[in-house]
Amino acid sequence: MATAAPIRSRKAQIDRTATALFRARGFAATSMRELATELGLEAGSLYSHIKSKEEILHRVCFGLAEDFFAGFAAATLDTAAPIATQLRLAIEAHVRVLTRDSAASAVFLHEWRHLSEPARTEFLALRDRYEASFRELIQRGIAANELHAPDAAFAALTLLASLNWLPAWYRPDGKLSPDDIAHRLAEQLLGGLLTNK
Repeated sequence: MATAAPIRSRKAQIDRTATALFRARGFAATSMRELATELGLEAGSLYSHIKSKEEILHRVCFGLAEDFFAGFAAATLDTAAPIATQLRLAIEAHVRVLTRDSAASAVFLHEWRHLSEPARTEFLALRDRYEASFRELIQRGIAANELHAPDAAFAALTLLASLNWLPAWYRPDGKLSPDDIAHRLAEQLLGGLLTNK
């Protein structure tokens, strides 16, 4: 039993290091040899921990997808709450996932293209389903006269595009905490959608 923890921590270390390299160099430009060197391992011993660098990419992409869905589900759990409140909470949950690990978020947003089939198709289906959740929430807000947007799909895509730019500029040691950023972005983005101004 005592050996299980070091294996897990080594795998976590490999994931963190690979994710940082994928963000800095791109998935395609990062080799297993570079990853092994960065970890202080022989290239051959790296394969005793992981099968391929795509295994790591898969874990990052699908792990964050789970986090995004969990955040959205928690934000919309109280169906009696006003739609605008649910949307605010969903925006804030999205920001918290993005800021928890900005390297993983950047990889999730940009490197998913390197997933092989069928994982790539599965990932795109999850992304479409997540976008549809925001679109449907905005549509419900429009129907309830809480939100105003001529096109719920365009509003959802604009909102998510604005949020997903965050890993490009967010710094964990910056002036604003993740909660500050979540609150400010929610205020800014909801301002254009609320009917009561």
